[in-house]
Amino acid sequence: MPRLHDVAAMSSAAYDVAVIGCGPVGALAANIAATAGLRVLVIDRADGPHPLPRAVHLDHEMMRLFQSVGLDAVLAPAMRETEGHLHIGADHGVIRYMGTAGRPKPFGWANDYFFYQPELEALLRDGLARFDGVTLRNGTELTGFEQDADGVTLHLDHRGTTDRVRARWVIACDGARSMVRKTLGIALDDLHFEEPWLVVDAEVDAPVRFPALTGVPEGADLQQLSVMMCDPARPATIVPGRGTIRRWEFMLLPGEDEAAMTRPDVVAGLLAPYLDGVPHRLLRAATYRFHGLIAERWRAGRVFLAGDAAHQTPPFFGQGMCHGMRDVANLMWKLALVIGDQADPRLLDSYQVERDPHVRAVVSAAVEAGRYICELDPVRAAERDVAMRERARSGATGTAADLIPAYRAGIVANGTAGAGERFVQPRVANGALLDGVTGSGWRLVAIDSVAADAARPAVAAAGVPMTLVDAATIGDDGTLARWLQARAARFVLVRPDAYVFGTSDGDAAALIARMHDALGLRMAVVA
Repeated sequence: MPRLHDVAAMSSAAYDVAVIGCGPVGALAANIAATAGLRVLVIDRADGPHPLPRAVHLDHEMMRLFQSVGLDAVLAPAMRETEGHLHIGADHGVIRYMGTAGRPKPFGWANDYFFYQPELEALLRDGLARFDGVTLRNGTELTGFEQDADGVTLHLDHRGTTDRVRARWVIACDGARSMVRKTLGIALDDLHFEEPWLVVDAEVDAPVRFPALTGVPEGADLQQLSVMMCDPARPATIVPGRGTIRRWEFMLLPGEDEAAMTRPDVVAGLLAPYLDGVPHRLLRAATYRFHGLIAERWRAGRVFLAGDAAHQTPPFFGQGMCHGMRDVANLMWKLALVIGDQADPRLLDSYQVERDPHVRAVVSAAVEAGRYICELDPVRAAERDVAMRERARSGATGTAADLIPAYRAGIVANGTAGAGERFVQPRVANGALLDGVTGSGWRLVAIDSVAADAARPAVAAAGVPMTLVDAATIGDDGTLARWLQARAARFVLVRPDAYVFGTSDGDAAALIARMHDALGLRMAVVA
């Protein structure tokens, strides 16, 4: 386990980063920071991982982040790879299919994975044991903090024993009820969606039964899909989980009492159409309010909000936890440059500039989906089904991955093809994924050996460690060259979070110089 210090020994400690909250987002933040060589303090009110499942879904981008901190081999066996999302209309016919069965995997990992959150949290926390520079303090509550020009003083309480520690920067991953956000007086922008739902998790020892459905695409496996029943009688979601675990989410209807809906007899009645005669064991039943909220400010001085502290989303595309993990991946490489005195601190202003529109676009899409999913009027539901099927016939479909936009502002070379997109990750000659060969830092991918040779001096003088990749000789299946050719580019410059900084059709040196200016680099760094 990471080092656990007694309170007295902590009073004089100083850290580069303090992470408040060690759920999946906070634990990943600490792993990324420690991989970058930073001194990290992680505090969490609980004594260990949360014992019940909450988040259940992540996508290829999260697996790539786990890969970047060396935990993909540990976490992949804890994942259930699935095949996307299916929406069923009021007449039990398909109205929207966002499936991935048989599709290519340009980012190296499948688009959809389901997991058991207590297991994921435990594995991410265990990953911190690899680093001497990480201190994890369980059972510790943040009771207050003050900032000054050099850092943040944190007031901590460990079972009645108080303490103060210093950190240069703080990342608040302390959840939807964030004490840090409330202390800072940061308001939430309400996207005006709020619906009460009952969430039920169960261990199921046989395939789940579904009602007779029409229009299910050939090859689509209902046991491998997240199925949304857009039934005005009661909207519901059925999703696969890790191993034998399944989740149901049932919308509460007007006038229903939240406490009464969690009674075992009521839950059994809701599950009956899917589980009558199927051996199963109920794990939990709890009510939640699904809503869309985004913090008006994501930073106050040396304190940043991330994850549910910064935004909350309806779960209809399974992106809630993914948003938070993108937050810390975006922020941490920038913090590492600033902490190392390699970049101007103004670089950190790009955090909200990039993340807010990104999150807002996906939360808005989830809210839009929630509005049609939660339709309770049978006439309007029938009209919705007609419109959704027409939309599908017109080709306006795709996968959930298509919902994730490019960064349009911040540390991107706007005006160049592909800027702000997530970059592909093919397998290369030895079967390894691209990042495993090149590392996850800055990378310049050249379309051929001539371009690579021309770029070598600029890469050597880049000001940050940078890997030069020759797409013609790395031995992939042609994915890299096709990506560049589709954008009429000879070079693509990829950020440490695997988003594209920009491309160039000829001059790598000018592209790297543009990166240097965007980062506010202060000195050259020897790779």
